[in-house]
Amino acid sequence: MLLDYLPILILVILAALFAAGSVLLSSLLGPRRPNPEKLSPYECGVEPVGTARERVSVKFYLVAMLFIIFDMEIVFLYPWAVVFQQLRLFGLMAMGSFLLVLLVGYFYVWKKGGLEWD
Repeated sequence: MLLDYLPILILVILAALFAAGSVLLSSLLGPRRPNPEKLSPYECGVEPVGTARERVSVKFYLVAMLFIIFDMEIVFLYPWAVVFQQLRLFGLMAMGSFLLVLLVGYFYVWKKGGLEWD
């Protein structure tokens, strides 16, 4: 039984060795020419002003959570679409009720101003 998993174990070991070897070789053979631009914390060329510990608006987190919640419908819609022919009317009604609850939640958030970014 365990012998069936031997190719997977070999693949995992080879992947780990390749990743470790790539990092080791790049650190040993790679060029080391540090300059102030490369050492700055931002890559856009603008000098950082202030602290990185600034307070972030709660709106940002609210929009992020709403994105995750409404994005999760895709996770449920894809498997449903794959087996739609087998589920027939029951599957259609179940997904319809799920989408109805999701739509009610979406309109509630919209009316409350949760999607406003100002």
